Amino acid sequence: MKGRIAVIDRFRGRMAAALIADGQLEDFLIDPVDVLAPHPGAIYRAIADRPIKGQNGLMLKLGDGQTGFLRQAKGVQPGQGMLVQVASQTEPGKAAPVTTRLLFKGRYAIVTPEARGLNIARSIRDDEERVRLADIATEAMAGADEGIGLILRTAAAGTDESAIAGEIAELLEICSGVMTAVGDYNPVLLLAAPSADYLAWRDWTNPDPEQVFEGEGTFADHGVLEMLDALSSPLVQLTGQASMFIEPTRALVAVDVNTGADFSLAAGLKANLAAARDLPRQLRLRGLGGQITVDFAPMGKKDRKTLEQVLKRALKSDGVETIVVGWTPLGHLELQRKRERLPMAELLA
Repeated sequence: MKGRIAVIDRFRGRMAAALIADGQLEDFLIDPVDVLAPHPGAIYRAIADRPIKGQNGLMLKLGDGQTGFLRQAKGVQPGQGMLVQVASQTEPGKAAPVTTRLLFKGRYAIVTPEARGLNIARSIRDDEERVRLADIATEAMAGADEGIGLILRTAAAGTDESAIAGEIAELLEICSGVMTAVGDYNPVLLLAAPSADYLAWRDWTNPDPEQVFEGEGTFADHGVLEMLDALSSPLVQLTGQASMFIEPTRALVAVDVNTGADFSLAAGLKANLAAARDLPRQLRLRGLGGQITVDFAPMGKKDRKTLEQVLKRALKSDGVETIVVGWTPLGHLELQRKRERLPMAELLA
């Protein structure tokens, strides 16, 4: 199956979306089981509860028994109300990481309250197109508050003016409704986290899918169910005899790369390069983040730089914030990855 397609269906009673490129599952999104829990993108009117000593942070009440944790919360007094947005996923029973930097994100634009200015994605390099987009944004923002800013995303390039202006107007309306709700003193959810099908429409734009298939049974028709079954196994087959095992534990995600039956001198480097290229995709599909420790196949230390370069390129196109921390004395490579999603094992349980 050649090309890039999006498939939208319901899976176990919840909305889900799969992105397939040349017959390979590139991304998978599904609505969470617990829709009442805080999920990334949700905006709350929160109430400051108590400081956490030694962590320069503050516990917040989000309403309905939910709690949040805000870092660098100097000067905030208990009982004070504020608007916060969930920044990343968290483990059950823990407070959701939140931020006071709100973003109202659409397919073409991002509205940034209290961060004025106009920014256009650096990936849009055509000068005439940048001027056209700046004109559209300036006109669309003419009636907005002075403190509100705007970012035009890569997907805006070449898009019809009416579509961009219309979305900006919608985002400004949502932003206005949220920002005026800070005055009350009871914690409450103001804006729900985006659904799986909305996220697919919003973020799968580089490039756009060539076709979109939607409706009951489309997962079965396009082999998505078999692709999801493969994610339940820790084993990932790489090129040739090579493979890697991805196994989450309580403390970290352990990745083990093997050469298989290939005992040639270059076997270790070949297996490691293949693993580095595919690791970001596998972590994204499996919803894994936090501390990642990779035990690569044996190779010379001189090859480490090449391996890091390949991995960083793959991470750059992945989109999930990931830091390559460095090599341990035992020769393992450590990564720190943002928890943007719930683990697939929990979502499909």
